[in-house]
Amino acid sequence: MPTLTSDSREFAASLRREARAVGFDAVGIAAADVSPLAGSRLEQFLALGRHGDMDWLVAKAARRRHPHALWPEARSIIMLGLNYGPDADPMPRLEQTDKGNISVYAGRKDYHVVVKKRLKALARWLQANGGGELKVFVDTAPVMEKPIAQAAGLGWQGKHSNLVSRAYGSWLFLGCIFTTLTLTPDEVEQDHCGACTRCLDICPTAAFPAAYELDARRCLSYLTIEHQGHIDVAFRKPMGNRIFGCDDCLAVCPWNKFAQTAHDNVMAIRSALDLVDLEELLQLDDGAFRRLFAGTPVKRLGRDRFLRNVLIATGNSGAVRLTVHVEPLLADPSPLVRAMAVWALAQLSDQGALAAVAPGHMAGEVDAAVRAEWTRAISV
Repeated sequence: MPTLTSDSREFAASLRREARAVGFDAVGIAAADVSPLAGSRLEQFLALGRHGDMDWLVAKAARRRHPHALWPEARSIIMLGLNYGPDADPMPRLEQTDKGNISVYAGRKDYHVVVKKRLKALARWLQANGGGELKVFVDTAPVMEKPIAQAAGLGWQGKHSNLVSRAYGSWLFLGCIFTTLTLTPDEVEQDHCGACTRCLDICPTAAFPAAYELDARRCLSYLTIEHQGHIDVAFRKPMGNRIFGCDDCLAVCPWNKFAQTAHDNVMAIRSALDLVDLEELLQLDDGAFRRLFAGTPVKRLGRDRFLRNVLIATGNSGAVRLTVHVEPLLADPSPLVRAMAVWALAQLSDQGALAAVAPGHMAGEVDAAVRAEWTRAISV
């Protein structure tokens, strides 16, 4: 095996072959001393409060803004991409309003687990054949993966702030290895968005104040996944049947014409999670929720926030037959669930029927948000 001192180009070629052998589809190398532009954008994003209640972004902002702030000894960063391209355009799924639409990335084994396992396998090879110290990261650490991926030539950050690849379109999971080895970096990928604004125009909640800027507080991915509390009424109708994440700005990107369907069996979409009937989801207790979503990114949401999303989708469905499954949730232990059960019934039921049952649910100590939903429902 060639070493860094004998032939660094040959070593890099061997590294790329090994990366693909352990299951990655894309690999690139960046110097750890990347441009500070991404750090400046992060500061602006936080200063404007666009992170919503993702307080962990603020807490670790100093470590996130530059790789050397996280690990000063790092000299090179190996960026890895795992293709998760769907076999069809996900946009038509939004038309099946009686089913819950889960983001393309989430209806399968948790990518954190899969990517980290493969990163560790590649890291063992790297240490055995190149030496040096290293650290592996996938999403949960304060690393700005997308700007580094652009520096490593994997793609560029589009106007929606997500990574776009000329080979894989919108559909790459990212992970990285920080190393003390000095590796020859790849060429930085240039921005190929041109005059296109499809990703900005499609957003159902106008979450992009400008190109390359995101206000997470208006983003359906943030609202359905990261947001801890009640979802503002202004965003409920735009949610449609989206119950975990949103793929709109990714799916409409013209570069997806070059995307490839993922053929990784480990990461195959679970058929049981492909457009599940809302009727089934409304009946999930905590145990059933955990069993259904075991090993997927959805599980970390928890049953209560997931039911919050499902109830909003139910209210948007127009399926009056679902009210029989919504009504028991008016007495659910979770205020999140109770409040959205009221909202869903208000969309599907006669106001007079709601007014008849409201007093029983508003008596005694009632969560303020639940009371507000009842008041809104019976005063429309």
